[in-house]
Formats: sequence, C-alpha cells, structure tokens
Amino acid sequence: MTRPPKETPQSRPAEEDEPTARRRQLGFRLLALREQRGMTAERAGELAGLSKATVSRYERAKGNVRWGHVEMLCRAYEAPAEEREALVDLAKNSKVKDGWWVPYAGKLAQPMRLLIAVEDEATRISQHTVGVIPGLLQTMEYARAIKATPGHELSDEALDEYLFMRRRRQQILDRASPPRYQVVLDEAVIRRSVGGPDVMSAQLSYLLERGHEPNITIQVLPFSAGICTAAVNSFIVYGGSDPSLDVTFVENQVGTLVLEEDQARKEFASAIAFLRHEALDPVSSAAMIAEASKSHLRHRN
Repeated sequence: MTRPPKETPQSRPAEEDEPTARRRQLGFRLLALREQRGMTAERAGELAGLSKATVSRYERAKGNVRWGHVEMLCRAYEAPAEEREALVDLAKNSKVKDGWWVPYAGKLAQPMRLLIAVEDEATRISQHTVGVIPGLLQTMEYARAIKATPGHELSDEALDEYLFMRRRRQQILDRASPPRYQVVLDEAVIRRSVGGPDVMSAQLSYLLERGHEPNITIQVLPFSAGICTAAVNSFIVYGGSDPSLDVTFVENQVGTLVLEEDQARKEFASAIAFLRHEALDPVSSAAMIAEASKSHLRHRN
C-alpha cells in the first residue's frame, strides 16, 4: 500500500516562497498600474514608503505579500477605490495555507513545487508529450515501471512517495469542476513499451476510458505528420480565466524550464494550436490507441 511521505519541520515553509496564481495576478496588476503612471520602481517605493526591492518583489510574485503595502502602492498610483479594494483583497488571500502539497514541499525540486501549486489552481491545461504518458493520465503500474528502468530506480520509500504524489496530483481531474485538459501524444508514446505488454495495454485502455470524459481531450500526433518544430520537446501549459497568467513548463535533458513571459505564452499557445490541428481528431486517436493496445498484447513473449 502506498503511504504518504512523512512531514518534516523543514518541509513546511518551502511553499511560502512559491508564487500562486493569485500572487502572480496581483504582481501583474501592480506592474500595470505603475507603468500606467510612468513611474520607476524606485519612485513608487518612495511614494509608498517602501524599498525599490519590495516593489519589484511584489511585481515578480516573489515571497509573501503584506496587504498594507499593496494599499500604499495603490494610493501612490492613484488607483480607483474599487481597484484598490480588489487588489488589497487579492493580497489578503495570496498566501496558500491549505495546499495539499505543502507538507511535502521540502522534498520537491523548486520547479515541481511551482508546477503543483499552479496545477492545483488551473482551470485549463494543455499538454504535448513525446516521451511517456503524461503523469496526470498514468496508471500506477505504468508509473512504477518508469521508475524501474535503469538510471531511474528509487528506494522503496522514495517509490511510495513518488506514487503518492502522482496519485494525489491526478485527483484534480476528478473534482466536481475539473480543469479542461487537452493532450497531444506523439505516436511514439503509445507505441513504446513501458513495463511490458500487460502494463501498456492496461495503460492505453485507461487513456481510452478517460478520453470519454467531457473535460478531457486526447489526440495522437501520428508519425505520418512528419517533423515539426513544435514537437521537439514535451511541454505543459497551465492557465485560468486570464490568458496573460499562463505558465508553461518545458521538459528537456537537463531539467524543466518555467516560462511566464508574454512572448513565450503566445508561442506555446500557437504551438499547441498547431499540434492539435496536425494531430488526429479524438475519435481517430482513440482508434489508434485501441489498435496500439492490441498490438502490445500480440507481442507477448
């Protein structure tokens, strides 16, 4: 039985420095107000009685936020009362205190802490993967098999923790109001054997099952689509009602890149649109996944 990782005193504060969607929204709006007034961060700090570093930190969504500081900045920017009240309220609710991952944050790498925090708040998720089945759609047997491959082995305790986190993350898809999840799988993902024929067949059957849910769209980018620049790396885009707050995580050989810049947001929105256009439609994709599942079983020893 998978058991949750142990909470340690050192693990609890780690999440406090992670920018959540609310903190990022606050930072974007404070920056917009300052730029509308044509002020430097230094001048804004002088008028609000804050340091330039504090002004910049709030705009970059770094660290905790004091609502009193936000109110002083809004007054310095001569923001309308309604806007000021909205931002102060946002500041009061900008610190995550009940995120399920907080007790385990000390054991997670910084990009993963941010990914989980943003993922938990996302209302739409778009993903393209060229390596393995996305974590949100993996069966536990498939996930376990990945960690049994050479170079990826984990101790029994670490494997329990890994599987617990994987299962807990997947629960966002089972909420009463789950995020809209769009996935484009490279055909190699469904053809590549992970854990053997039975594990792969069960995994692909699970994809078909989840693909019938109204909030989940699964498409396959076939080999026949050829090579395209948008398909070089796996990436995942998390978003909400405001597209300007979209966050993109790009996987590569050395780790994960976290991209929040406006240009990156536009490029990856274009990339996912292109990939979805080039991929098979959901019905044809399901047919290919079903065929791949049977193919894996035919290759049993």
